Amino acid sequence: MPFVHAWKERGLHRLAPLAAELVLARFERPAADVITYIPPDRVRQLERARHPAPALARELGLRWGTACEPLLERTRVTERQASLPLARRGGNVRNLFAPVGVIPARVVLIDDVYTSGSTASAAAGALRRAGATRVEVMTFARAIR
Repeated sequence: MPFVHAWKERGLHRLAPLAAELVLARFERPAADVITYIPPDRVRQLERARHPAPALARELGLRWGTACEPLLERTRVTERQASLPLARRGGNVRNLFAPVGVIPARVVLIDDVYTSGSTASAAAGALRRAGATRVEVMTFARAIR
């Protein structure tokens, strides 16, 4: 089983420390006020106790000495992005995220896997509309088609 698929399987959130070490080996600490993450959808929340993106965000926050805060919530249930063709993914996540609390100026947004960029773009847009002046997106893996 490829590592990325293992990363997303149930119970393997324990890989977050290893994933954080791999990210740290490749990237410098970004200038940010806070780290946040793509929130899991409600159905997945019920299926799993922990999720890759929040787990990775917490690990990176600990290592970088940067607060990790949940700054986004989902506004509705959507189809899973993986089940959609690339052309439909942007519409599926349009206006999907709403800010939670006060949004700092500089935010690092963590997603576990970047495929089309639609989810990360929708989340970053919600953060910018709520006051963030800089949003850096970091992912553990990138899907290549």
